[in-house]
Amino acid sequence: MATNILMPALSPTMEEGTLTKWLKKEGDAVKAGDVIAEIETDKATMEVEAVDEGTLSQILVADGTENVKVNTPIAVLTEEGEAAPPPSPANAGATSPAGGGGNKPAPEAKPAQTGAMSKKIDEAPRPVSSPVHGGGGGLSEAKADGGRTPAPGERVFASPLARRIAGESKLDLKLIVGTGPGGRIVKADVEKALAEGPKKAEGAAPAAKDDRAKPAGTGPAPTGALPDARLFYREGTYRAVPHDSMRKTVAKRLTVSKRDIPHYYLTADIEIGALLAAREAINARSPKDGDGAYKISVNDFIVKAAAAALIKVPDVNASWTENEMLLHNHADVGIAVALPGGLITPIIFAAETKGLVQISREAKDLAARARAKKLKPSEYEGGTFSVSNLGMYGTRDFTAVINPPQASILAVGAGEKRPIVRGDRIETATIMTVRMSCDHRVIDGALGATWLKALKEFLEDPVTMLA
Repeated sequence: MATNILMPALSPTMEEGTLTKWLKKEGDAVKAGDVIAEIETDKATMEVEAVDEGTLSQILVADGTENVKVNTPIAVLTEEGEAAPPPSPANAGATSPAGGGGNKPAPEAKPAQTGAMSKKIDEAPRPVSSPVHGGGGGLSEAKADGGRTPAPGERVFASPLARRIAGESKLDLKLIVGTGPGGRIVKADVEKALAEGPKKAEGAAPAAKDDRAKPAGTGPAPTGALPDARLFYREGTYRAVPHDSMRKTVAKRLTVSKRDIPHYYLTADIEIGALLAAREAINARSPKDGDGAYKISVNDFIVKAAAAALIKVPDVNASWTENEMLLHNHADVGIAVALPGGLITPIIFAAETKGLVQISREAKDLAARARAKKLKPSEYEGGTFSVSNLGMYGTRDFTAVINPPQASILAVGAGEKRPIVRGDRIETATIMTVRMSCDHRVIDGALGATWLKALKEFLEDPVTMLA
C-alpha cells in the first residue's frame, strides 16, 4: 500500500528543517537504506535514508522548502504496480517555495531515517547575519489556531504563495485570518483581504504624512511587540539579509532563555600568574610535531577547573524541570564556538575525568568540526554547564545568557596586568575577570558563590585540580 515518507526528527529538539534537495526523482525505484534527500537543520546538513522499498511516486515538498515541520509528509512511496493516491484538497497548497504541488496524503505514514547520520557540508555560501544580536518578532513557536489572527509575537503561518502575493500587495499577514489547516493563511485568504480593501476606523483623524519608505508586508505592530526595525530607516540606506536557520534558532533559544529563566550574576577577579606558568611548563614538554604534539590553552584550564568545581559543588551541576531537579553524575562542559551567522556549544563529556591534554585535543577537534558543520546533534545538545570565552578578542568582562537545559554559564574575559594590593604594597598581577550567570530556580546566591569560590581556588592554584 502507499506510504507517506515523513519529515524526520534529526535531533531530540528539532521541530522543523529545510528540505535542501531531493536525491531521487519521481518514478525512481527506492530500496531501504537509499539516500533520498538532504535536510538542513540549524547546525548541519544531513542525508535522509528510506526505510522501505518501492517507487517514489510523488514528491510533496519541493527542493529548497524551509520550515518543514517534523512528521509532515514530504513524499509518497508506493509498491510495484500500485498507483499513487490522488492529491487531497485539504492539504493542497503549500509547502513548495513556489506554492505549487501541495501536500498529498497517503493511507499510511512512515518516517524517513538518517541511518548513521552522515552529514555533508553545505557548499553554498551562507548569508552573513545582521550584527544585531537576538531577533525581532516571530520568535515564539506558539501555533496559530484556525479562524483567528495570531497573538502578539506569535508566528504567522502562511503558504509561500500567500506570502508572495501579500508582499507584492504590501499587505500585512498579521491582519489576515487564516482558513487553511491549523489556521494557515492560504492564497484565498489573501485574495479575500485584497478584495475587501483596508478597513478604516470610523471618525479616525487623517494620519500625519511620513515620507519614510515602508517595507512590504509591514503594518502596525501588535500591542506589546517591538515595531519592525525597517520602519525607522529609509529604503536604500540598509541591506536586508534574510535570517538563516542558525540565526533563527539562536534568536529563539536565547529569547526564551532570557524571558523564562530568572538570571542573576556573580563576578570574580582571578589571579592567573600560576596558571600561566603551569601552562608554559606543560607546553614545553610537548613534542614539537607528530601525533603526540599538543598545545594547552588557558581555556583548557578553565574547562578543567569548571568541571572540578562542579564535582566539588555538585548542586550547581543540575537542570530544572517543573516537577524535579536533575542532578547530573558527570560534568559535561560545553565550549562556545563562534560560527558565521551564529554560535554552537559542543560538549566535553565527563570533563572531570580527563586530563588537560585530552581536553585540549577534544576541544580543538570539536571546534574544527563545528565550523565545518560536521558535528552530530549528540555532540552539542545537552551538557550540564557552558564556558564562553571572549578573552582572545580583548574583552575584559561580559555577561553570557544561559543555554537551556543548563542552569549556569561562565563568561570569561581577557587576562591583563592590573595593580593589586598585597599587604601594604601595590604590585602588578595578571588578572582575569569571570562572570557566572545562574538560574535562580536551581542555584541560590550562596550556592553560586560557593561554586565560584571553588573555581577561583582551582585556577589560582592549578596543581590542586590536577592532583
